[in-house]
Amino acid sequence: MANPQMVQYNVEADTSRASLIQKSFEAREFAYCPYSKFRVGAAVLADDGTIFTGCNVENACYNLGICAERNAISKAVSEGHTHFRAIAIASDLNEEFISPCGGCRQFMREFGDNWGVYLTKADGSCEEKTVGELLPESFGPEDLTKKAHAIQNVF
Repeated sequence: MANPQMVQYNVEADTSRASLIQKSFEAREFAYCPYSKFRVGAAVLADDGTIFTGCNVENACYNLGICAERNAISKAVSEGHTHFRAIAIASDLNEEFISPCGGCRQFMREFGDNWGVYLTKADGSCEEKTVGELLPESFGPEDLTKKAHAIQNVF
């Protein structure tokens, strides 16, 4: 795995980052995961400074569950927020940083690829990535406006 990105933070950014991470751990406590027992919490920071939280919610029909990241982002969008600065993700993992599933990576990408993703361990340590680093060569809304070139039939 690549080394974590080293970033210099100012006091305000450090406080915001720490607060966001704390909120993700608080959200983790509400996880409904009777099947996997794998608790996840997320906290997303909107451009205006509002924080929205979410936790994973499982269902006996497994594919109907929702991940914490999508839950937090959906809550933000339902209240009119579509521009984000960062998201923090928390779990009970001790040995490695929690990482969002592929579906959540694509869901986050819908709202841009240059915003922060704070991957944590249960002890609160953090590795920072961007959405673009987690989902390189991604497909986003801007791709829908690109014109396709007609392929000529060579036969």
